[in-house]
Amino acid sequence: WQRTRALGRRLSGEGRSQREQEAAFAGLVRRIAPTAFGRSEGVRAGMSYLEFRLGVPVRRPEEFAAWVDRMLRGEENVLWPGRCAHFAVSSGTTAGRTKHIPVTRDMVRHFRLTGLDALCLHALHAGHPGVFHGRHLFLGGSTDLTRVAEAGGRDVWSGDLSGITALNLPGWAERHLYEPGREIALMTNWPAKLEAIAARTRDRDITLLAGIPGWLLILAERLRAVTGRANLREIWPRLECVVHGGVPLGPFAAQLREVAGPGVRFHEVYPASEAFLAAQDGEPEAGLRLFTGAGVFLEFVPLAEFSGTDPATAGRGARRCWEVDAGVDYVVLLTTPGGLCRYVIGDVVRFTSVEPPRIVYAGRTQLQLSAFGEHVIEKEVTDALTRAASLHGVAVVTFHVAPLFPRLEGERGRHEWWIECRAGAGGVEPQAMARELDSALQAANEDYESKRLGGGMAAPLVRLVPPGTFEHWMTRRGRWGGQSKMPRCRSDRMGADEI
Repeated sequence: WQRTRALGRRLSGEGRSQREQEAAFAGLVRRIAPTAFGRSEGVRAGMSYLEFRLGVPVRRPEEFAAWVDRMLRGEENVLWPGRCAHFAVSSGTTAGRTKHIPVTRDMVRHFRLTGLDALCLHALHAGHPGVFHGRHLFLGGSTDLTRVAEAGGRDVWSGDLSGITALNLPGWAERHLYEPGREIALMTNWPAKLEAIAARTRDRDITLLAGIPGWLLILAERLRAVTGRANLREIWPRLECVVHGGVPLGPFAAQLREVAGPGVRFHEVYPASEAFLAAQDGEPEAGLRLFTGAGVFLEFVPLAEFSGTDPATAGRGARRCWEVDAGVDYVVLLTTPGGLCRYVIGDVVRFTSVEPPRIVYAGRTQLQLSAFGEHVIEKEVTDALTRAASLHGVAVVTFHVAPLFPRLEGERGRHEWWIECRAGAGGVEPQAMARELDSALQAANEDYESKRLGGGMAAPLVRLVPPGTFEHWMTRRGRWGGQSKMPRCRSDRMGADEI
């Protein structure tokens, strides 16, 4: 509680975010400068931000692959001083390319600091430390790590980030807080893991539950089935907080509140495999407070200026967190104590305020709809479906939106929505749902509105798919469970044709 209060005092200082980010930048370039990457790219200790912004190119994940491969083989001083022993395996979404992200000792410290700060922000908002008086159940990926064969017998391991961080928990956290325990956390069979978690925790004193919204709902349904209780608060009377992140809560909100029970608070966080970016520090509509003092340097490129084919050019117009404008969509760049330098994380955020810096997640740079020049981002898609589902009284399990290209002369392209609702949600007319989605997107996005009103696009098509459709699709791709996320929208039909 003393740490929580100290965090509150630290965050209240005016101009602190700028000072923290300037210190993070100076420390990072000093550490990166003597590495192989730093020498190759002209990174120098003491260089100015202007020199850095104009001289060091922005890179997408695949452009770091050759450097990371050297680290995977056990080479020292490649992106960061010393040898890296752990690598997080991530694809971002079920349709992405697998990538390895260095998790150095300094990155482990970063995740420890930000993870604890995120919990303290909840306690600060709640006004009491009750969340720390019970156990914390984290619904993450397997902690079972794989030895990297390319390392030639050295202790180099890869696996899910949640597994790496769980294995590096402080002893006090593992003894007094962490669930579901090491043995269950190691499990890779997702259905068996859910059963084991339910059996172990049904009689425990859980005060916090954390995970991706879709998987939290699945666990909650299993717990309700095995206990006969109406909601999680009846199972765990002191359950205080549900921590969610990874995807927008959107259409999951009503279901999660129902299964959580009365009096349970929701706390949003913004973790990524590359860094922990932000966490809620007030009411949800205020946005998430950026972690500016955790050793990661953040830059923001206006989405309107970002070129998917030449991000290096767009990077010359990057802004720091005190140089942005509220209400504008930005592509996030990270420089981290894992050695990633001006790394395109692939996320788009929108600032709700600049001082203090708060953001909302708006989508992915590559997961948006723009096949017909409509430039619709993931947040707009999610918000539209949330509104339509509420109006029609349906609970959405998951969804995917893709372009439907013209097949015959004279046809116009349109959006095709694949929506899976909870069983028993019959009576919904797809055409009525399509009208609501169309109306919401026209109100939110001028480009979409102009394409619709100008005849460049036809009205959307809604397909309501049977329960289990997306589970089957993700299982076939080896992505069912853990931290896997469904791509909400794409400008191609990679996912839609398979569905």
